[in-house]
Amino acid sequence: MANLVEATTQQQFEDFLAKAGKCLTVVHFQAAWASQCEQMNGVMAELAKEHGHTTFVKLEAEEVPEVSEKYEITAVPTFLFFKGGEKVDRLDGANAPELTKKVARLAVTGSPGGAAENSVTDLNQRLKKLINAAPCMLFMKGSPQEPRCGFSRQIVALLKTHNIQFGSFDILSDEEVRQGLKTYSNWPTYPQLYANGELVGGLDIVKELAESGELENTCPKAVTLEHRLKTLINQSPVMLFMKGNKEAARCGFSRQTLELLNETKVDYDTFDILQDEEVRQGLKTYSNWPTYPQLYVKGELIGGLDILKELKESGDLVSVLKGES
Repeated sequence: MANLVEATTQQQFEDFLAKAGKCLTVVHFQAAWASQCEQMNGVMAELAKEHGHTTFVKLEAEEVPEVSEKYEITAVPTFLFFKGGEKVDRLDGANAPELTKKVARLAVTGSPGGAAENSVTDLNQRLKKLINAAPCMLFMKGSPQEPRCGFSRQIVALLKTHNIQFGSFDILSDEEVRQGLKTYSNWPTYPQLYANGELVGGLDIVKELAESGELENTCPKAVTLEHRLKTLINQSPVMLFMKGNKEAARCGFSRQTLELLNETKVDYDTFDILQDEEVRQGLKTYSNWPTYPQLYVKGELIGGLDILKELKESGDLVSVLKGES
């Protein structure tokens, strides 16, 4: 297959890139001893049949160390994607579905110039979506649970210390985003923090904001569980926390409670505790009431099913629900 080749020297590698021009070149950094590489070569062979204008290059990582070192190849299999001699994306590991997806997205279709222009537009739209994925968005190396560089570790610690709620994106997982965001934001390094779609800056800027007390004003703070419970309890004048919802109770006690409330003709809202474990456990402690359902009127706990039955028998249920007693 003419578009499935092997590079055994740095010169050969560079020649393949030059020959491909603006068309996509996929380079598989492999090792003969790694069975995963052999499997991915099979995937590449199939992709080569489908994408005739894309060049697929196999390169023994340990035998051409100058290329491997230049592109920071530390494990096999690793795939690099090139256009016009420039690296545009990266894939670490044996992930056949992701390789197929990246090749389909990056392969040039139509005229090279038009494809490149469309590619930039698509990337900018993607970056804009990512930046606005959360009110406060951190682009970092690794994840908040496992930062993969010292700067990323420090910025995560700062945000957590100041109780800042943030989403994150691992730039090591997507070379296109990693390189594209530098141009898009005109900021050459990582991590990068965005608030409400606008670049805040890197670690030094965040440190300065933290020291001046401005960080909390710049980024939205995490909503505490207590604040969230208080908001939910006051969501409606009469609020029932139950298993299921008005249309479909998921336990006998909840079903009986709905029947009692429906008889009163008083409006009420419900919250399904089965959909949110944090609320389910937290509300027990907050209200000091260990079971469900729980009924609140104007933010105050009335009780569970037994209390409602007693109120009905005494004739006080409607007045309690209306907040009259």
